[in-house]
Amino acid sequence: MIRPSLTALAACLALTSPVLAEKLTPERIFADPSLTGPTARGVSLSPDGKRVTYLKAKAEAANVQDLWAADVAGGEPYRLIDSASLSSGAKELSEAEKARRERARVSSRGIVEYSWDSQGRFILVPLDGDLYLDSVADGKVSRLTETPGDEVDAKVSPLGGFVSYVRDQNLYVKPVDGGAEKALTTDGRDALSFGVAEFIAQEELDRFSGYWWSPSESHIAYTRVDESGVDIVPRADIGPGGATVVLQRYPRAGRPNAVVDLFVRNMATGQVVPLDLGSNKDIYVARVDWSANGKTLYVQRLSRDQKTLDIIAFDPTTGLGKTILTETDRNFIEVHEDFRPLADGSFLWSSEKSGFNHLYRHAADGKLIAQITKGDWPMDRVEGVDEARKVVIFGASIETPIERRLYEVSYAKPGKPKALTPAGGWWSAKVASNGAFAGSYSDPKTPPQTGLYAPDGKRVRWIEENRLAEGHPYWPYASTLTTPDYGTLQAADGEVLHYSILKPSDFDPAKKYPAIVSVYGGPHAQRVSKTWQSASERTYLEAGYLIFKLDNRGSSNRSAKFKRALDRRMGTVEVDDQIVGANYLKSLPYVDADKLGVMGWSYGGFMTLMMLTAENTPFKAGAGGAPPTEWGLYDTAYTERYMGKPEENKEGYARSDILNRLDRMKPGSLLLLHGMADDNVIFENSTRLIAALQKKAIPFEMALYPGERHSAPGSKTKGLSVLKTHLEFFNRKLKGH
Repeated sequence: MIRPSLTALAACLALTSPVLAEKLTPERIFADPSLTGPTARGVSLSPDGKRVTYLKAKAEAANVQDLWAADVAGGEPYRLIDSASLSSGAKELSEAEKARRERARVSSRGIVEYSWDSQGRFILVPLDGDLYLDSVADGKVSRLTETPGDEVDAKVSPLGGFVSYVRDQNLYVKPVDGGAEKALTTDGRDALSFGVAEFIAQEELDRFSGYWWSPSESHIAYTRVDESGVDIVPRADIGPGGATVVLQRYPRAGRPNAVVDLFVRNMATGQVVPLDLGSNKDIYVARVDWSANGKTLYVQRLSRDQKTLDIIAFDPTTGLGKTILTETDRNFIEVHEDFRPLADGSFLWSSEKSGFNHLYRHAADGKLIAQITKGDWPMDRVEGVDEARKVVIFGASIETPIERRLYEVSYAKPGKPKALTPAGGWWSAKVASNGAFAGSYSDPKTPPQTGLYAPDGKRVRWIEENRLAEGHPYWPYASTLTTPDYGTLQAADGEVLHYSILKPSDFDPAKKYPAIVSVYGGPHAQRVSKTWQSASERTYLEAGYLIFKLDNRGSSNRSAKFKRALDRRMGTVEVDDQIVGANYLKSLPYVDADKLGVMGWSYGGFMTLMMLTAENTPFKAGAGGAPPTEWGLYDTAYTERYMGKPEENKEGYARSDILNRLDRMKPGSLLLLHGMADDNVIFENSTRLIAALQKKAIPFEMALYPGERHSAPGSKTKGLSVLKTHLEFFNRKLKGH
């Protein structure tokens, strides 16, 4: 997925500030401790509800995480597992694990994931390719594996009887109470894998697992992934010590995908049953879920064109299935996590069929029981379900798209949603089965804080308060923190577009400032929200720039119409909206209209190129990182969802090819950046642009990053260089020094 990847370093303004602030430098942003302060990531509630666990970065090494815990009854949070006590962190990860972390946008080391068993007896901790098990009863940590290959996608089975994992393309289980591991599959090699989520599932469908335990752990469902038909794209992995050629199987738009089949294994008898997904193998397995009683396996089958999604209910003992619900859309369907099977056999499901995403309840046979939420606002995501009270907890932006609150509503007797959290900022949550939740909140004046909350929304205790006060890493800079100005503009079709402007702390409306548009612009992303702003971008304020952001048509958290405006025409309406924003920016009396810049990474890199080559572009300079320059070079699911196959939309693909617009690029206006080991937006996207610019003798600048993949701006080793290169470029182009 083309995602924004500028590092979001969260901190916030406290009620009081230091008298004299230090200057926030690029060097400090990438130094330790993190300016974010102590934040909780990967928060989980123990099954018995007595403990909250989470990941927290080391103060002395912000990119290395440990496992922490806090008791609900009170007391200070404590470190449960120190990653340094188990691993030096020096192990070279396998290519499979590197790729999996890149797909999940995980850049930290140490403990980056963990999982509880449903009984609350164990915590499984994968660390640097091996597995460790923490026994909650006595606190002892035992090592489960020590193998040359990496164990990936590790899980504790629901009742705690087994640990399962994938190694070297095969699925294994190992008894928790001792005993040898057992290979459930043995044929995985070359282009054949078992129990894995293929590249497309991870990158574009947000499905990161390829196997699923039944609640009683009597059965396990798993994938068989055959990539033999997928094109091999030779990719030069150029690092500081030389180059290697990676023969990456990369499914480009219009080309063959991996073939994914599903099987269910009876753990007692060893019988393996194939599931009948239909005669058409050119489909996506979007989601797999077990019913609460384990007697039904639900599979979401998504058509290749992503306009039809079927929910199929399978009998795991026979492999026979019945389609119980079909969702269709003339543009495309968004895959989500809102399918929730309930104990009574019914299930929750969200759909945009009303024009906004809302929640519905269906009977076991798929028949609609009731619409649960409604209105001219989108239900963002189901956060949890309290079946005892028959309520669903969800996140939504009801009052305004730039704020998010948590709500609950009865699914038995739907009515007006009840707000569980106050307005003013952005909330997310991890919800327990009893409705209690670990809630995280931030706004432009509040750091990302995490607390434990009762089902009614009352805070029980802090998990990480992260209050900006003396001793906080951001405290020396707190007095210069500024709150964005928020506003709205109108697109050409009348749609409301939200924007924000960040100004220096010493802003003088009588002066004129150079301004930089920070853009992403692609589907899914939302850049304008009442959260803490990127510390990286604040260095531009220190340098005397304004930072402008605008959420164009196609961005998330809006109506179905708004989100689908890019359909079959990427590089058009979203560029038009950004130009509307830039022209508004030029009109402001405190903006120097001749000194506008634009910057973005990934889809934002594509947008930077498109905006620099727009007719009568208002931009003097732009820094585009890792840009897709021709959508036929990008992957199937993402590209075809919005553009169709190349042969079906030749005009759209040609219109969005930057090479067809280069005659409008001002000489010397472009800084092109790219990681030289990028396995997402392949480096070829930039090399073809480089060659075309050189052929036309259009001067440009370039910064390449050996060994870096797609997320170079957030890299501990290269992020500082990326930021300083941007600043130096804009200082020369917009300020003349």
